[in-house]
Amino acid sequence: MTETHVYVRYCETDAAGHVNNTSYFYYFEEGRMKFFETIGFKSGERAVDFIVARTECDFLAQSYAGQTLSVTTDVANIGTKSYQISHEIKNHDTGELIAKGSAVIVCFDFESQQTVNIPTHLREQLIGHMKAVKEV
Repeated sequence: MTETHVYVRYCETDAAGHVNNTSYFYYFEEGRMKFFETIGFKSGERAVDFIVARTECDFLAQSYAGQTLSVTTDVANIGTKSYQISHEIKNHDTGELIAKGSAVIVCFDFESQQTVNIPTHLREQLIGHMKAVKEV
């Protein structure tokens, strides 16, 4: 799991005074970028290219300008050519869950414009960051 802290700026809020729904996708992106750095895939320096094929968000509570949010990122699922990242956004001070989301990331060859299998070295990194399954 990686954790990223995001300070909510006033410009990320809407007319109702809470964080605009589109801003959460930027927060998820920050979490993904931190995750990619953690596993050794910095932008412009990696040997594997990715595309985001799908992203979604469940809005659970409101957040406001001036708050600090914690974005946690885990690997939820690994396929042959894609993997799913899961995110949680919490109020850093209270721990209140604000939003949950996910993104499907596909390995892609831009030259051939084709999806490609997840390379072994990346798969190993992803497995090392799989979200722990809670036993009930």
